[in-house]
Amino acid sequence: MSSQEHPLGISFEFFPPNTDAGREKLIHVRDELAARHPRFFSVTYGAGGSTQARTRDIVRTVSQSGITTAPHLSCIGSEKAQLRDLLAKYREEGVDSLVALRGDMPSGMGSIGELRYANELVEFIREETGDHFDIAVAAYPESHPQAPNLDKDVENFARKMKAGANMAITQYFFTADAYFHFVDKARALGVEQPIIPGIMPITNYTKLARFSDACGAEIPRWIRKQLEAYGDDSDAIAAFGTDVVTRLCERLLDGGAPGLHFYTLNQAAPVLKVVDNLR
Repeated sequence: MSSQEHPLGISFEFFPPNTDAGREKLIHVRDELAARHPRFFSVTYGAGGSTQARTRDIVRTVSQSGITTAPHLSCIGSEKAQLRDLLAKYREEGVDSLVALRGDMPSGMGSIGELRYANELVEFIREETGDHFDIAVAAYPESHPQAPNLDKDVENFARKMKAGANMAITQYFFTADAYFHFVDKARALGVEQPIIPGIMPITNYTKLARFSDACGAEIPRWIRKQLEAYGDDSDAIAAFGTDVVTRLCERLLDGGAPGLHFYTLNQAAPVLKVVDNLR
């Protein structure tokens, strides 16, 4: 860890904005978060690479901060030639970190592609580029929504790690024990790499419930009930959310988590309230 890196080992995720105004806002968000000296930024893209061009553009913009920037790369819907070309372009642009994902099949797409699973993508990246890239993969402490059970999901996760991943970033969650249980099961299967918990700030109950239902992240009933009680009181929701997420992060770090990866939704303030509580 460099002397300038945040002592807690934090990192932040962005998504490519759809508008020029969104891009201008992201530059300011980038600068605010870069001031906390994160390990890296990551940049998502849509199903089947549907925002791939915008992702590359935003990766260039975000990396101007001087912070390592890791674009997401998914294999569903992509052929090896496309992936090979994209890897070459990222190398030319100085990118040395990736988040390798299976990805979701977008509606109307007829072909899954030549690579079906994230472990195959990790193997392909290693075959094509050796050790050039630091590779992160996804983990699901509460189990991937399409997995038959947690044991099978952890086996699939271990396969990705053993294919050549350097670390994992989890889906967000609000129950620390789910993370610790998942890590214990992964370690029992021989996974030694860091498993970084993903953290979602709580700012809007409706959006959070929609995201969580879609990705299989559990919102504990007591949190749901309290957020429902606040109704449209955005200040109360934000204050409650900051307290809940801060305490979650404290428990994770106290329990040995190797860092924290924040899903920013391209907003700085909610994340910074939590990060600054932890300093």
